Amino acid sequence: MQSLTTGFVLTRQSRDIKGQTEIILWVKTEQGPHRLSIVGDNPVFFVRTEQKAQAQQVLAKANIPVRFNDLPLKTFQHHAISACYTQTIRDGFSATKALAEEYIDVFESDIRLADRFLMERFVRGGLVFTGDHKVKLGYTEVTNTKVKPADYVPKLSVVSLDIECSEKGVLYSVGLHSEADSRVIMVGQAPDNYQDSDNLVIEWVDDEKALLQALESWFTAFDPDVIIGWNVIDFDFRLLLHRAEWNKVNLRIGRGRQTPHYRPSSQNPNQGFITIPGRVVMDGIDTLKTATYNFRSWSLESVSQELLGEGKAIHNVHDRMAEINHMFRHDKLSLAKYNLQDCELVTRIFDHTHLLDFAIERCRLTGVELDRVGGSVAAFTNLYMPQLHRAGYIAPNLISDNWIASPGGYVMDSMPGLYDSVLVLDFKSLYPSIIRSFRIDPMGLVEGLTLQEGKADDQAISGFRGGRFHRTKHFLPKMIEELWAARDQAKRDGEKAFSQAIKIIMNSFYGVLGSSGCRFFDHRLASSITMRGHEIMKLTRELIEAKGYEVIYGDTDSTFVSLKKAHSKQDADQIGNDLVEYINQWWTDHLCDEYGLTSALEIEYETHYHKFLMPTIRGQETGSKKRYAGLVWRGDKEEIVFKGLETVRTDWTPLAQHFQQSLYQMVFHDQPVDDYIREYTQRTLAGEFDDQLIYRKRLRRNLADYQKNIPPQVRAARLADEMNVKLGRPRQYQNKGTIEYVFTTSGAEPSEYRQSPIDYNHYIDKQLKPVADGILPFIGKYFDDITAPQLGLF
Repeated sequence: MQSLTTGFVLTRQSRDIKGQTEIILWVKTEQGPHRLSIVGDNPVFFVRTEQKAQAQQVLAKANIPVRFNDLPLKTFQHHAISACYTQTIRDGFSATKALAEEYIDVFESDIRLADRFLMERFVRGGLVFTGDHKVKLGYTEVTNTKVKPADYVPKLSVVSLDIECSEKGVLYSVGLHSEADSRVIMVGQAPDNYQDSDNLVIEWVDDEKALLQALESWFTAFDPDVIIGWNVIDFDFRLLLHRAEWNKVNLRIGRGRQTPHYRPSSQNPNQGFITIPGRVVMDGIDTLKTATYNFRSWSLESVSQELLGEGKAIHNVHDRMAEINHMFRHDKLSLAKYNLQDCELVTRIFDHTHLLDFAIERCRLTGVELDRVGGSVAAFTNLYMPQLHRAGYIAPNLISDNWIASPGGYVMDSMPGLYDSVLVLDFKSLYPSIIRSFRIDPMGLVEGLTLQEGKADDQAISGFRGGRFHRTKHFLPKMIEELWAARDQAKRDGEKAFSQAIKIIMNSFYGVLGSSGCRFFDHRLASSITMRGHEIMKLTRELIEAKGYEVIYGDTDSTFVSLKKAHSKQDADQIGNDLVEYINQWWTDHLCDEYGLTSALEIEYETHYHKFLMPTIRGQETGSKKRYAGLVWRGDKEEIVFKGLETVRTDWTPLAQHFQQSLYQMVFHDQPVDDYIREYTQRTLAGEFDDQLIYRKRLRRNLADYQKNIPPQVRAARLADEMNVKLGRPRQYQNKGTIEYVFTTSGAEPSEYRQSPIDYNHYIDKQLKPVADGILPFIGKYFDDITAPQLGLF
């Protein structure tokens, strides 16, 4: 009897070999890495049975060998289905192309072979396998493999990789930081004062080719499961592979001494994907974005400062390049320290944010690859499609035509003002709870619509825009219920990464169903979620106002309630908790009486703002949306929360942000503000805040694409690159990028190459005045009235 081995899938590939397919799974086990080979799994797609004969003729004429099999499956339109099997992946591509040319619909042809193999077996990262084992150098090869799912959490070894190079891309060094070994592989000879230390080990090599060969040897010796870095795919690995090609080195850093494969994105030539057999490559920027982090700047220095409170001293790209060149020629020890520091910072960011734990848990929940960026649609497909097949349906194709948008989240008109005691009540995961409560589901919609109108109330639940959902035939409500319970348990256990992964997946389900990029999109599905959300928010407002309070704003799942006068924390908390109990009970009774359903809706008391500002739209009397500020106590500490205002917007200067934070603090504490405003204005005009005048904006298009409208950041970027050319430096801003600039008497100029005097009046009129007049009118004051006598002196 073959023994069972448990492991976790790191990478998956499939290929054609000797006239049949091979699926290759690299798996991490407690006994070391294993390479699983599954041979002869047939690629499959589906056609409507009514078109099978025509399809057979087309494929016979094209001389593509296939095998058809009628199955007890049907489309969402209830057409009978036949499966079409091919021997190879290439034949599968050729067959679907030939059929498409004859306008024969094929279904599920875009599901990759390895993905389908794992998905249909419900393998989500963890698996248990049997087969014939053969020990090889650094791994075990398993043939005649059989697998089934297992719940397994792996311990993965990680290396952080970073390269240093010249401006022309010639490699100077490679930094590697891991628990097993940390070193810098450096081109050059050790200086007389060099001596290995625990903090800095340098492997000296003669030239670039030797550096690449030493990198190969390092991966063979230390064999990490995961490679992390900062822009590591599109910069480090792209350049490493380019230099390997130039030096005629294969760069065999994959397991089994296999070579990496870099594939440029079809949508963006500056981005790509890398496959390294047996090793997962995770970019810090992409993984943080997938985990819903957001930063003012995505540079390693900026993110390090924000998360870790430290970064690097060199910020200007020209200074950095010049200093790296200087260190390589004259001070290689400093370059090695600099190189390794980058590696260590990335390691610490991953540790601080539990990014690897997050990726593992997401994989365990959905089956998507560890290094998958985004992946909400793939996650939903992985979870939903196997259940759909077992219920007798195949998945629909993407529909690009006749796409109907669904309404977004409910955003209430706000009531502008400066308030005492405002409560925020939030529906906990509103959209997932609507899906659970009202049985919203792709197959449930198909089944619900087949019911006769008179039977709808007994067997189906009415949605919106003609949607109708079967009361019992569905999967998504149960999927969310299980995730919800798992998240509650993760919170109780203090497993933050697991809890965050579940939250993101659960909340993505609405976005997936509302996305034209998802095969299960139907506007009746998405609308039945969002429009039900509108209904819930409106009725909740009526419930609150019937209690004598005033709802001043609402946004998607949050309701802002004015208590109409100042309340102590104790009194406000009592009111908030009483409202929550009343509203939740009302919805429980309402759904039971009106629909015969069990409510999963749950509103929570979130915050008590002691002072709260709901501003107007600038220059108007109408209340704004998604913009407010409030004074709140967190424990024994006071904090002002800014939402959508200048303080939290990256396109406003530090001058305006610091001014706003102090001004709001004073207004919220009923302190006089006139002297502060006059003094801040005077100090601005006197040049005391010149270091806070920098705008920082992203160029969203290539510089040459701006023709008619030339915004300030584009003017500044063009001036900067003109100066770069004059100084013999490479141009920075031709292909997007981020520019820092200031306003001068000659207009916007790059901050590093400013030629003209600063236009202080611009900053008074465009930065300080709008910030001040966002709050001053609510206490009967205006910026111009306060500053007019003073400005007249200049």
